[in-house]
Order: sequence, then C-alpha cells, then structure tokens
Amino acid sequence: MAYLRAFGCHLPSRVVDNAELAPLVGVDPAWILQATGIRERRFAAPEESVATLGAMAAKDCLASAGVSAAEVGLILVSSGSSERRFPGPATEIAATLAGAGIEPGTPAIDLPLASAGSLFGLALATSLCRDYRNVLVIGTEIMSRVVRMDPTGRDTAILFGDGAGACLVSAETGFARIVDSVIRSDGEFAAALRLGLDSPLHMEGRTIILQASRKLPRAILEVLDRNRMKAGEIGTFLMHQANLNLITRVAQALGVPQSRFFSNVERYGNTSSASLLIAAAEWWRESGQRVEAPMVLAAFGAGLNWGALLAAPYTE
Repeated sequence: MAYLRAFGCHLPSRVVDNAELAPLVGVDPAWILQATGIRERRFAAPEESVATLGAMAAKDCLASAGVSAAEVGLILVSSGSSERRFPGPATEIAATLAGAGIEPGTPAIDLPLASAGSLFGLALATSLCRDYRNVLVIGTEIMSRVVRMDPTGRDTAILFGDGAGACLVSAETGFARIVDSVIRSDGEFAAALRLGLDSPLHMEGRTIILQASRKLPRAILEVLDRNRMKAGEIGTFLMHQANLNLITRVAQALGVPQSRFFSNVERYGNTSSASLLIAAAEWWRESGQRVEAPMVLAAFGAGLNWGALLAAPYTE
C-alpha cells in the first residue's frame, strides 16, 4: 500500500503582477488576465536556485507530516528549469537536508520532466515506497529565467512563475490511500514544447492546449474506469496549473462542475512541475489536512508526458 502523507510548498517572496509584466512584453494588463486567468506570479531572487526552493518545500512538507528527514528513504526531484545540464538539483537538495538529519547516502534522483514531472514522481513513488518506505517527491522550477521578457516572448512570459512543491509518499500511513495511477508519453509532438540548451522556452500554444485538453480527460477517465468510478464521484480534482482555460476545458470534458477543480493559477501562474504540488499543498491545508471524498491529481507537460492519479480517504 502507498499513502499520501503530507504536502508542502515554498513560493519566492517577490510578487510580479500584470501591471509590472505587461509593459515588458508589450501588452495590456487586462489582456493577460482575460487570456490566461493569471493576475500575478512569483519570481525568484537572484541568489535563489531550483535547489534552494526545492529544499524549502521539502522542509515544509516534512514539518507538516511530523516526519524527520532521517525517515526519508528516497528523494525524487522534478525540474525542467535546472540551472545546469548535470548534476540536477536532487543531490543538492539532499545535501541541504543533511542538516535536518537525512541519512548519508540517501538516493536522490532527478526527473527532468517539465510540468508533468511531479505526477510521474508520485506514480513512481507508489511502487518505490515498498522498498524505501518514505519517498519525498519534489517539483521545483524557476521558469522566469527561461522565457524572454520582451515582446518576442509574450506568449510564454505571461504564463510562467517560480516556486516549489513537495509530497511525502509513505508505505506506512497517510491521509489518503493511493488507489491507482496512469502515466502516458507521446513523442510525436515533442518539438511543440521544448527548452534548448542555449535558447529560451519554445511553446506552440495551440498545439499544446489541444493535446492537453484531449489527453488529460482521457487519462482521468482511464484511471476512473479501471476502478469502476465516475467523474461525478470525485470530490476534488487537483491539476497542473497551466492556465485557467485548460482547467475549464477538462472540467467540461468530464462533465463535472469547475468548482471541484482547485485553482491557484490566478496568484502563481504556471510553475511547471511545481504547480501540481503547490496547488495540492494549499488545497490540503485549506481542507484541514483531511480528505472526505476520492480525489484525482492530473498533469500534462513537455515530452509529451501526462497522467492521472486516484486517491481515496484513509483513516487508521
């Protein structure tokens, strides 16, 4: 068995609203809100890195779980905006957690999967926690450094922000039991969303929104059908916060009220692989750290990679 034990998150302190961003990219602030549903986002300070943000989210998650770092058996870190080719941020985060008591030699693995990486991490942790007991999944991104902040980068600059989220997946206990998951990949459209070694983020928006609005509902329905459940039975949908348009489309495709989809994209924008876990952490705390109905977590991102995870309330 595998359980969701706790969520955590960390957001940089600098708030960048549409009024500040709009002149840089040559648009009207009201247009950004209308097109994306985003009012503001967070930008990391010059001294912050994907590893420092991820470490803060990890500490927040462990504190919420009441678990010491020494109990973590494995760390999985997703980031598509790491500052270097290798090593990725996972081992640096583990080294930071050494001060909190993590055991020397604890394995720390990078998952360089933008946007969908934290969902893939949760799916992998479901199986891996059998051997490692407590698996810490982290999504951490500084997207503000990989987009053009000028009119040529308008369509990407208005979407993205920085932040980190974390989840502790445990073989022992938690507030929700992981029932099942579906993860899928399709390289046919890989070039539509990419980040080169020496170039800014490239995104073909129409292709990505079309693929996401088709593939995400299918993945959600697949995991529900396998477990003989209907979308109407799900109390909360936690999605990668790409933009409000995508969340609306998925809700319509599933035939469920959009009110069941937690959303914080208005305040943080798209934080890529961090967004799912940041949303989950905020929802979990607002819900009193308990789950009273089945929940679905879902994400879509570069690769193309996408998937969905079904969890149900659990009490000891």
